[in-house]
Amino acid sequence: MKHLFTIILFFVGFQASDVKKESAFQDGEWFKFEMSYSGFVTAGYATLSVNEAKLDRKPVYHVVGKGWTTGLAKLFFKVKDRYESYFDIETGAPYKFIRKIDEGGHTKDIEINFDHENRIAEVNNKKHNNTKNITTEQDVQDMVSMYYYLRNNIRTESLKIGDEIKTNMFFDEENYGFKLKYLGEETIEVNVNGSDVKVKTIKFRPYVMAGRVFKEEESLTLWVSADKNKIPLKIKADLAVGSLRADLVQFKGLKHSFKIEF
Repeated sequence: MKHLFTIILFFVGFQASDVKKESAFQDGEWFKFEMSYSGFVTAGYATLSVNEAKLDRKPVYHVVGKGWTTGLAKLFFKVKDRYESYFDIETGAPYKFIRKIDEGGHTKDIEINFDHENRIAEVNNKKHNNTKNITTEQDVQDMVSMYYYLRNNIRTESLKIGDEIKTNMFFDEENYGFKLKYLGEETIEVNVNGSDVKVKTIKFRPYVMAGRVFKEEESLTLWVSADKNKIPLKIKADLAVGSLRADLVQFKGLKHSFKIEF
């Protein structure tokens, strides 16, 4: 359960566009996900919200992600996570990232400030009371800003099955090369905002590190709506033991109409 909220933040959403793009999202967008073991036992929930704000007088989107366990899962393994990202409204470049988590007693409290001109990430580890400056890759994103950036910048209409998408991400104190494979289209049935509907989706296979948590590199599957919103509808993770799912159950504030199949 503790890994699934991070999975959501890594792998949500894509939008076909050009340089003068129409944004896939807007101020006021909000998602709620239900997380479960094998799609049966509810383990917790996660939310993502987008709001316009100012950071050092610059207009930004402020995204807040929260995740928590519930019911029996909370008794056995309590999770309370909060992620925040402040990124440029026009370019999508992140300026500040905050990660404050408590996962079964494992805690982190990290704030990262990005200097894109000098390609430096100032990492303030508040738990250990130390600060480091770390060199970043070109056009780096944090783990939250990355998927909003991709929603506005990936041309899904030009993708062929098997094509791979790559980008740079900075997380905690490290640079990561993020990669995912395009799997094509699929119509799935979902229950969102209290209604069962069929939705045309685009499928992706994000690459992860095989080992203690995931069975293999291709253990994740992601379904996003094939409309202008490109919202996350379902994520499935095959773990070393069992599987986890995240299903979108509520949304509001979409910029574009949500298309369903009849």
